[in-house]
Amino acid sequence: MKNRWLIVLAAIGIHICIGSVYAWSVLTKPIMQEMGFTLKETTWTFSIAILFLGLSAGFLGSFVEKYGPRKAGLVSMVFFVLGMFGTAFALHMHSLILLYIFYGVVGGIGLGVGYITPVSTLVKWFPDKRGLATGLAIMGFGFASLIAGPVMQLLVREFGLVTNFLILGFVYMLVMASAAFYLAPPPKTGTETAVKSKTIKANLYRQFTANEAMHTWQFYALWWVFFTNITCGIGLLSVASPMAQEIVKMSPAAAASMVGVIGLLNGLGRIVWASLSDYWGRAFTYILFFILEVAAFFQLADTADAFRFQILVFLIITCYGGGFSCMPAYLSDLFGTKQLSAIHGRILTAWGAAGVAGPVLLTWIRETTNSYAATLYFFSACFVLSLLVAIILKVKTKRGVLVRPQ
Repeated sequence: MKNRWLIVLAAIGIHICIGSVYAWSVLTKPIMQEMGFTLKETTWTFSIAILFLGLSAGFLGSFVEKYGPRKAGLVSMVFFVLGMFGTAFALHMHSLILLYIFYGVVGGIGLGVGYITPVSTLVKWFPDKRGLATGLAIMGFGFASLIAGPVMQLLVREFGLVTNFLILGFVYMLVMASAAFYLAPPPKTGTETAVKSKTIKANLYRQFTANEAMHTWQFYALWWVFFTNITCGIGLLSVASPMAQEIVKMSPAAAASMVGVIGLLNGLGRIVWASLSDYWGRAFTYILFFILEVAAFFQLADTADAFRFQILVFLIITCYGGGFSCMPAYLSDLFGTKQLSAIHGRILTAWGAAGVAGPVLLTWIRETTNSYAATLYFFSACFVLSLLVAIILKVKTKRGVLVRPQ
């Protein structure tokens, strides 16, 4: 029987590879300088990739359930690696359209399939520690930029943009293929003795299909809180450095250091919050997220102190990361694990929408009001609404009511 901690390692391997998409900003200036693209044109590449991450996760979640994590992991590898090689070709041809197609569309599909592939597998291997298991894998996605960013800078400096993507493509192919071949669902006869009782207890409740889950109001409530958390979080991420320089007069070097810490806390927040949710419960954890974020965004709009500004940003980013890692476990709590990949994929369409909505909304409010404060107050108000939704979810939803014993 396979070791479930090695399954975790394989899942982390896939997420560290595909999570390199968060290091895209490292390549923005080199691409602009070498290709002659504008900032807006270059940034749209990232937005398209996140959009197709959400779309592919939503439409291909059932594929993951049908064919299993090994085949799904290999499909993810093929699309993501083809996206890397195609991006190298697009840059060689100085073609913006090909860049959108290969990095945005093809690579984005690899992102979506690769993101959901390990998650349901880990939940099934760790019915006793669902938050911890999914937090570990999704932590890899958050931490990826800390590894990929410096590596990309080195490769671009030493070998150029095109060769950078070729090298990364070969490395990702080896890591993702090796990880995918090890992924497997737990044996139907049961996993380790320590988790048998938890598995038996979980099986007492109805296991929802993706279509059945989508006919519940709880699904759409979770979609909304997920969308809000990502929209506001990714909006803040997209302007963290210039905002720090404008609002609290941080130097460019200090702002860059802050962005580095943000990457670290984005990853740490995923594992810490997910682990705590195993003890506190997912519903309470999301309520706590939104209480903290309502206060943090409101205060962020009215602070002139650099230290306080950074503490508030760091707090928000941990909640942003935690929102990702707690969601798969929350879904399994409510709907079971039978079609968790498909259900999680449907929820991830919120990420695709938020990846476009967050930066666009922030830019529009900023340009209209000529101030970041109005944007931050707006985000705070959004979290008030999400807090109310999260409270209703906790009060109105009991597992024994939503998921009746068969």
